[in-house]
Amino acid sequence: MSSRPAFSPPSSARAYALRTSRGEFAVVDAPVASGVKARGVALLVPGFTGSKEDFTLLHEPLAARGYRTVAVDGRGQFESDGPADDQAPYAQQELARDVLAQAAALGGPVHLVGHSLGGQISRAAVLLDHSPFASFTLVASGPAQISDSQRQRVKLLRDALAVMGMAEVWEAMQAMVPPEEVELPDRGLGYQELLRRRWLGNKPAQLIATGRQLCTEPDRVAELAAVPLPLHVLSGARDDTWPVTLLDDMAVRLKARRTVVPGAEHSPNVEQPLVTARALADFWDTTGSPGLPLGSG
Repeated sequence: MSSRPAFSPPSSARAYALRTSRGEFAVVDAPVASGVKARGVALLVPGFTGSKEDFTLLHEPLAARGYRTVAVDGRGQFESDGPADDQAPYAQQELARDVLAQAAALGGPVHLVGHSLGGQISRAAVLLDHSPFASFTLVASGPAQISDSQRQRVKLLRDALAVMGMAEVWEAMQAMVPPEEVELPDRGLGYQELLRRRWLGNKPAQLIATGRQLCTEPDRVAELAAVPLPLHVLSGARDDTWPVTLLDDMAVRLKARRTVVPGAEHSPNVEQPLVTARALADFWDTTGSPGLPLGSG
């Protein structure tokens, strides 16, 4: 469920700590492109072992369509702080309240986008209070718990984190990666070190707690379907975390817009960013968002 993100945001973007009622969160905030009419603001929530960098390649194409995008590291994720050993602050309802606080800090209502685990946390936020949001897009994020094969992988990781340090777990994971995938030629020297730095930035308690959530999440589609928000289910053409047929069915149950991105798997935001950005902007364009804060923050 991990991805290989781009770490260099557009030159127009700003990295800073977003102050909220629930503490500070590291964000990359990309304004609307110069000369383009501002149409709205989007809050981008990453998945398990991911970070705000998973959305880096979406910023420029969405800015060109008139959307300011704010990608966030969740509590205990990469550059956002959190306790290393206490799992209680990483309960799903706590993380959902963080998302509500982030939206409030941006001025609301915002277009909410959640990738994978971030989609389920975002769903919990919407079910607590949908008023800060103009729409909600689930990216490669399914109706309930992850697939059997992925539950086994997450259990291995959680078991390892219980007895090993983060650096030791990283080395163990790298030992299982095929040599040809360790350093992709188009990423340049040092890319693997950036991935390592991101991994080490995660708090073990966060990974253990959210890993458990992925393995036990109930089906809350009926609850979400009752929320009066424009909904969108977007995924790649293949996905081993939630089968695409399951995502198709979820979209039907939600009466949601459905987008399948060709050539992408579990991270269409990384694998096919231009197609993904176009699908997001096309959806947002149809929702209409009167009263949105349109500044660059």
